[in-house]
Amino acid sequence: MRVFVTGASGWIGSAVVDELLAAGHEVEGLARSEASAASLATKGVRVRRGDLDDLDGIRAGAEAAEAVIHLANKHDFTRPADTARAEREAVRTIGDALTGSGRPFLLASGVAGMSQGRKVTEEDPSPFHGPDSPRGGSENLALEYVGRGVHTVSVRYSTTVHGEGDHGFLAVLTAVAREKGVAGYVGEGTNRWPAVHRSDAARITRLGLEKAPAGTLLHAVGEEGVPTREISEAIGRGLGVPVASIAPEDVQDHFGWIGPIFALDILASSTRTQELLGWTPSGPSLVEDLDAGHYFRA
Repeated sequence: MRVFVTGASGWIGSAVVDELLAAGHEVEGLARSEASAASLATKGVRVRRGDLDDLDGIRAGAEAAEAVIHLANKHDFTRPADTARAEREAVRTIGDALTGSGRPFLLASGVAGMSQGRKVTEEDPSPFHGPDSPRGGSENLALEYVGRGVHTVSVRYSTTVHGEGDHGFLAVLTAVAREKGVAGYVGEGTNRWPAVHRSDAARITRLGLEKAPAGTLLHAVGEEGVPTREISEAIGRGLGVPVASIAPEDVQDHFGWIGPIFALDILASSTRTQELLGWTPSGPSLVEDLDAGHYFRA
């Protein structure tokens, strides 16, 4: 298939592109910068220059493709409303471009915020509706297009997609621990984060494109919930700093913007996804990845 990928040079997107190419698909990738464009071109990817605000370019890419994988997101946690708006408009643009075509449209979503303490499964609908909700309610918006002849599939990624080169949540927590001289966890550290290795997340995305029926919710979850104290203990070992509890009222001051996210108790299953796609997680666990040491190199 000719697949148009937004976020093609990003953390998950670059691994997805490699998966697609290895499986024989042709890829056109949206690239915001010269460096991203050059990286994609080196792989043999056709490059379309633009970003999430270039809705005309996104529409043209979607119209010319046989399938679309939407992974781009501004991830600006200091301006969540702008991030949500851009995400919603990009999803609407892609959905409109694919209406009536029956072509696959996979989009990135997440398990974070779906519930507190209860295991989330692929049977659980997203509670987020409308432009003011997380990700602009993009999953529910995209699923509306199933009734308009779009083969929509949502891939809900774990709270942390880890691996060498990660600059996401685990890298931020590591940087906070290095700055503060202590690897903190919230309260008793019994709240949990689902996790998946980047290679496993990329494989789910490719298999979802090839196998998942329209309207499917996929969970890119390798570990259902890693206690955050175990995460902090691994960071402490890697940096050689003490590990300590941070009182809930001090979370914002200690961790900054990531504090409220690190305090969430998230548990998610991927049983149905594994059965549907014939997928089994094979990458290292979150703690194994931290103990490998690459998160702590200067």
